Amino acid sequence: MVAINPKINQAIAFEDYLTYHDGSDRPQELLDGTLVDMPPPTWMHMLIAKFLVQVLDQAIVESGRDDDWTTLAVPGQRTGELTSRLPDVAIVPFSTIDDVLASAVLTVPAPLVIEIVSQNWQDDYLIKLAEYETLGIPEYWIVDYQGLGGTRYIGRPKQPTISIYTLVDGEYQVSLFRLGKALESAIFPELVLSADAVFSAGQPRYLRSQS
Repeated sequence: MVAINPKINQAIAFEDYLTYHDGSDRPQELLDGTLVDMPPPTWMHMLIAKFLVQVLDQAIVESGRDDDWTTLAVPGQRTGELTSRLPDVAIVPFSTIDDVLASAVLTVPAPLVIEIVSQNWQDDYLIKLAEYETLGIPEYWIVDYQGLGGTRYIGRPKQPTISIYTLVDGEYQVSLFRLGKALESAIFPELVLSADAVFSAGQPRYLRSQS
């Protein structure tokens, strides 16, 4: 365990981040050498993440890659020398797991990552998008279930939107999916999944029956 004094104005090395623990269970990202606390997600956020883990695990099985890949919630993804993110969902290759007791942080690009938008939507649409593109992550989903993103990203009028960014010649190309639309994934071309299903997954059944 590494003891880090947060009052000391010095960058935290990635290797120290992997073993750092402050006695709490707060998830923290490493941003340019600084620890950043992640706020608690909403219930809707967590339910959508759980649903997507299940959907992608099934897609992995159906594609015959279940010996190679698995889907996990909130694994780490290193994106820079002193930066490591905690995407809400990511596909993790088993080949990257050398030690099951080591910190669950990928140091190579995940095949697919998903961020579910919270109030700080700029992080997902601006900062993390640039990091994931530069890193070379083949597919990046932004699930904006409240339609919080800027109009230049999700259009006008704002509405719940799933943006799927696909890496083409080193640059992301984006497709937008709203209610009534079926998602299209380059990694899982046979995937059958609608935006409606993703958004409704965030509503418990008893609430859906009341709407």
